[in-house]
Amino acid sequence: MAEMATLAKSVAQWPIPLAVIIKSELRSERDMKRSLILTLCMATSCLFFAVESAGQDVSASNRALLDQYCVICHNQAVVNSIATVNEGLQTTQLRNLGLTLDTEDVANLAANPGVWEKVIKKLRVGVMPPPNYPRPDKLSYDGFRAWLENELDRVATLQPNPGRTQAFHRLNQTEYKNSVRDLLDLDIDVLSLIPADSPDQYGFDNNADVLALSPLSVERYVTAAHRVAELAVGAAPRGASIKTYDVPLNLIQDDRLSEELPFGSRGGTAIEHFFPVDGEYRITVKLQTNYVDFVRGYDEAHEMELSLDGEHLNTFAFGGDAPGMPAPYSYAGNIRGSDDWEAFMMAFADQGFEMVLPIQAGPRIIGATFPREMWEAEGVQQPRLFGYHLAVTELPDANPSVSSIEIEGPLTIAGPGDTPSRRKIFNCQPNSADEEPACARQILTSLARRGYRRAVDESDINGLLEFYNQGQLEGGFETGIQFALERLLVSPDFLFRIEQDPVSAAPGSMYEISGTELASRLSYFLWSSLPDEELLELADRGALREADVLEAQVKRMMVDPKSAGFIENFVGQWLYLRNLDGIYPDPSGFPEFDENLREAFQKETELFIDDQIRSDHSLRELLSADYTYVNERLAEHYDIPGIYGNRYRKVTLEGAERGGLFGHGSLMMVTSYPNRTSPVLRGKFVLENLLGGPPPEPPPNVPALETSSDGKELTMREAMAMHRENPACRVCHAAMDPIGFSLENYDAIGKWRTEFAGQAIDASGLLPDGNTFDGPDGLRDLLLERPDDFVGTVTEKLMRFALGRSLEYYDMPEVRAIVRGAAENDYKWSSVILGVIESAPFQMRRTEL
Repeated sequence: MAEMATLAKSVAQWPIPLAVIIKSELRSERDMKRSLILTLCMATSCLFFAVESAGQDVSASNRALLDQYCVICHNQAVVNSIATVNEGLQTTQLRNLGLTLDTEDVANLAANPGVWEKVIKKLRVGVMPPPNYPRPDKLSYDGFRAWLENELDRVATLQPNPGRTQAFHRLNQTEYKNSVRDLLDLDIDVLSLIPADSPDQYGFDNNADVLALSPLSVERYVTAAHRVAELAVGAAPRGASIKTYDVPLNLIQDDRLSEELPFGSRGGTAIEHFFPVDGEYRITVKLQTNYVDFVRGYDEAHEMELSLDGEHLNTFAFGGDAPGMPAPYSYAGNIRGSDDWEAFMMAFADQGFEMVLPIQAGPRIIGATFPREMWEAEGVQQPRLFGYHLAVTELPDANPSVSSIEIEGPLTIAGPGDTPSRRKIFNCQPNSADEEPACARQILTSLARRGYRRAVDESDINGLLEFYNQGQLEGGFETGIQFALERLLVSPDFLFRIEQDPVSAAPGSMYEISGTELASRLSYFLWSSLPDEELLELADRGALREADVLEAQVKRMMVDPKSAGFIENFVGQWLYLRNLDGIYPDPSGFPEFDENLREAFQKETELFIDDQIRSDHSLRELLSADYTYVNERLAEHYDIPGIYGNRYRKVTLEGAERGGLFGHGSLMMVTSYPNRTSPVLRGKFVLENLLGGPPPEPPPNVPALETSSDGKELTMREAMAMHRENPACRVCHAAMDPIGFSLENYDAIGKWRTEFAGQAIDASGLLPDGNTFDGPDGLRDLLLERPDDFVGTVTEKLMRFALGRSLEYYDMPEVRAIVRGAAENDYKWSSVILGVIESAPFQMRRTEL
């Protein structure tokens, strides 16, 4: 017994719980079931004694620490007090948080683990105790947090809980679009047809809790299904329609703008349009006008080239022949010119840029561009134009630019054509009426199998055949398939990811999800789309859960082109890239900003993260990487010489101004206001998305930030100092502001600067825990000194996105286990992603109580 007590005491002091070590070792042998059995056995035979023999002294010292530093605020008297009109904000926040520590049993964390996970989150970012309150020394502080984590992880092995995802998880907009694309080989814009999704409180729009389905939404899904089925099958439209593709007005068209446009071209645009049937269509190009509605570039002769799928269609010559004379350009709009000239420039100058031609059905690339006629000396970049200079280029002698491309049709119909979607759907063709029923069954079985993401039975197919029969009577075989496809696309089995409890499972028990449910979780995590045939076939055979097979599939999926869905959706929401389109920097303060730069910001971050994942770098390189992706426009903004053209390329960075994510203009822009930077937004972003310690919501009626005092423009630090004089603001800003100030060298569009308001920028910071740092380099080093916290936050985000639900206190031990496992492999992306996929919350589910 003495030997057992000694062993138990040593186990209790290990930094990693014994059960987790056993699980980690056996995971490397790909034996999860045996891991679970041994975990439970060792937990019950050893860890029980560890808590009993060694935990009492530790619990007593930790109780004393709480009483000395925490209970002064986090006690029942404060939290349960009745609100008063004149009470301080801190008291209100304490009451709202509801965190009382004076009555919690430190010796029995299992009694209320949710409370202690809240404590860990506060300790992680060092915001407790708040400023001007006594704090324990760093050794005691870190030791208490480590003890809490280890004890809660130990408790989790004794009381495992994988959580419960929603039984009916509706596809969000992106998942619906991608599922239609991969089911039918039909990549069209369906987002305008179905309701938009609202993100949850963490910024993700794939959380089942926020994906409701109202009666009005159902009607829109029915309409969308009808439209999708028509296009996929190639049904003849009832009449010609017009689709206009606008080019952003602020897009500078002085260079080649797309890989779909020819080399040696300038400006214009290339759009992908789905032509529903073989037939004749009209293509019309409109040119941009200036601020008095004169077509730009008409003062000299120009040419515009129109192409279809890269093949030249026509060349339009224009310019240099407008009737009459304009007003002097230096007084444009103020001195009257020729009436004939003005009428022509406003109404007729870009008429006639159209073609009517036969086009085959399917997705086609339409390009409109201009031959490049101006050249630059080699090694000398043309400076950007802004302010008055940009206004001058708006006059008639500027370069012409495309404003829009309009597609009208079909004007005549030649037939349904041979589209990718028709080839995908019609895997058989009946030669007679007698063969139609069997062929219809074959087609619908294949569609249902992939669309429902599971094996299908007779009842599934018979339900679709009822709609096929109705359509067949109305319009023949293909109309029948169209009707059945519409029915499939509004079926709950397509619109929802359905997970069902086993009939024999007891209430509150855990079970492994089915193979097909696992395949769907995988594909919607890594592709934001439905599983392919390889995943479904492995799931049907029961092989997908085998560790070697699962790992191989994850690696295959991450290099598949469909993994762009992961970058677009996870990264786009985690790093706020989706917000870029809604931000319009103040042109008076940032005249150099244009749509080219907005596009480059997003592309840089997407390419950077994509390279990180595909090359399986360490997550630490998100902060420390000495490279990025730029084109000429972005390189100019970053003061990187020697980069020409619109093609993005990987460049090594000199100096530390642009290293890692902090150097990305995208992050600096989405954490700024249109007219200025915001240390608060930037600090909040880092706390929420990189350190996992979001600050509380601001109180109501927060006063606006003063940007000047006595007629003098304030630096951001001076303005924030005035803001913190308000007691309602002081507490929350203690952690946010220092982090935000460290990024003040980047202006609101990510341009590096050393001065503001005539003063040198002070980018130093002091955190509540006493850590100091200076500038983005200092902040980067501070985060890299705590890789478990940074990687743990990314892991939380990944798991929240992968599960499509909020994370609860019982998920945190699994997150920490994933991070510990990844640490053994230098925190590589593959270790973290595979850790999420191999975790109990991803592979298991709890039944309802």
